[in-house]
Amino acid sequence: MKTLETKDYIVFLVYFLIIAAYGFWVYRRKKTANASSKDYFLAEGSLTWWAIGASLIASNISAEQFIGMSGSGFKLGLAIATYEWMAAATLMIVAIFFIPVYLKNKIYTMPQFLNQRYNSTVSMIMAVFWLLLYVVVNLTSILYLGALAINSISGISLNLCMFALAIFAVVITLGGMKVIGYTDVIQVFFLILGGLVTTYLALNMVATHYGTSGVLNGFSFLTEKAGEHFHMVFKKDNPNYMDLPGLTVLIGGMWIVNLNYWGCNQYITQRALGADLKTARSGILFAAFLKMLMPVIVVLPGIAAYLLYREGAFQTEMLQGGEVNPDRAYPVLLNLLPAGLKGLSFAALTAAVVASLAGKANSIATIFTLDIYKKVININANEKKLVWIGKATVIIAMLLAIVIAPNLGIDKKGGFQYIQEYTGFVSPGIFAMFILGFFWKRTTSNAALFATIGGFALSVFFKLLPTFADLSFLASTGFSKDNGTGVFEIPFLDRMGFVFIICVVSMYIISMIESRKTEVVEEWVEDEEIPVYADDIIAAETTTARKVKKAKGLEVDTSMFKTSPGFAVGALIICGLLVALYTVFW
Repeated sequence: MKTLETKDYIVFLVYFLIIAAYGFWVYRRKKTANASSKDYFLAEGSLTWWAIGASLIASNISAEQFIGMSGSGFKLGLAIATYEWMAAATLMIVAIFFIPVYLKNKIYTMPQFLNQRYNSTVSMIMAVFWLLLYVVVNLTSILYLGALAINSISGISLNLCMFALAIFAVVITLGGMKVIGYTDVIQVFFLILGGLVTTYLALNMVATHYGTSGVLNGFSFLTEKAGEHFHMVFKKDNPNYMDLPGLTVLIGGMWIVNLNYWGCNQYITQRALGADLKTARSGILFAAFLKMLMPVIVVLPGIAAYLLYREGAFQTEMLQGGEVNPDRAYPVLLNLLPAGLKGLSFAALTAAVVASLAGKANSIATIFTLDIYKKVININANEKKLVWIGKATVIIAMLLAIVIAPNLGIDKKGGFQYIQEYTGFVSPGIFAMFILGFFWKRTTSNAALFATIGGFALSVFFKLLPTFADLSFLASTGFSKDNGTGVFEIPFLDRMGFVFIICVVSMYIISMIESRKTEVVEEWVEDEEIPVYADDIIAAETTTARKVKKAKGLEVDTSMFKTSPGFAVGALIICGLLVALYTVFW
């Protein structure tokens, strides 16, 4: 039944008041008369480790996880959890290798990194690209899918849901990263509590269906009766192999998906860029532990709905347009919750959507203000002006999302797999540009430009390749599979892997060709341990007298990657859990 009762509205109102009151208290308590732009956008030095970790998860988990990943659980099974569990492993790599580089070099935005490492052309191209991606794709998707999910639970008008979510998110975002970070802690509490309630209901329903009760019995029946839904690595004959192609989820494209998302994404890394290294690493470790828990909340309910549907339940509720729509699994379960608990789950879903909207809007404002407005439009803007521009950007971006979202056909395209595949058109090139920029000092700006533009072009090429070439010869290797119409397509995760390798090799060749023209000069800037190269040297008229400017590059040394004993223990626990889970559910 698509309605909320009085108890549900009371629970939701309590959630709203707690968030609003706490956010206002944080804003008043931490407000300074002359807050800088970095303080507003990054909450520089203000977020604790638990606030950073909670904010990372709150920003990451949204409607596409609750609705889309539960739908994938219904269709694919536990294998879809690889996105969550491999993310936990990825977060360890980001904490150890990526974050120290950002913090040591005082990187506050991803375009700033590209400008400092490469040049302003690469930086500006990517700044504009990220703005378009965040506004037209991400912000609109989160807003529309969130409103659609809330509409399916409450029966409230879709347009009203969109406006309400947008207003709620804007109120939080205007308080800056401090308010976002600390309110995300409460958002995550509601998100996890409400999610666990739904999982409890789903597992208990399974147990009840087989004449018993309790979540453990429900889980036991789930693994027994739907055993085919508890394999993490698909074989080539699995009908869902195209979505998750075998070992690629462990040693292939899944790493590119996660490393690009968690390590090269303004939306995510922004949470840690205002902290010191120890705090940032502790926050990321906390986020990794929360990531381990997420499949319990977003995947198990989908598998439970699958088993119950197969046993004769939800026969009409799961249909859309006469066909089964897996993305309806989570809303169907929520509509079965009793009054009060339904309000709690409703609050959890709202918390996930609002936190993601707020985080995305803040990232849009940060990139536009610091990387475009400050550098191109008004280079003399003071700190107060920059903060004002940031707030105005938040409002404009949200209004654009409200106008654009209904016209993109997101509900028809939707689903977690779709979002992942089409994000994958740009991920390989961007990740190649970042990873070589981090750890190979010879990488040139032209090589980075190739990865940016060429990576996207290659992704499109591999996507269209099956339409004019027979790829059946790759079927035996698992790198192609019949899509049901006689056309052999390359699984999108493998496609990402191919594009990444080509980008890295091409960047290496381009950089080596250019480096031969400019011989490396092994000198060091006085009082700064930064290597200087020949193209950074301004020669005087005589060969003996010359001036040196600061090298175009990053300050990187191996001591940056050392971790504390506490972090090392936490990381080992994460790795141990992952090995155990993949061993049990292989």
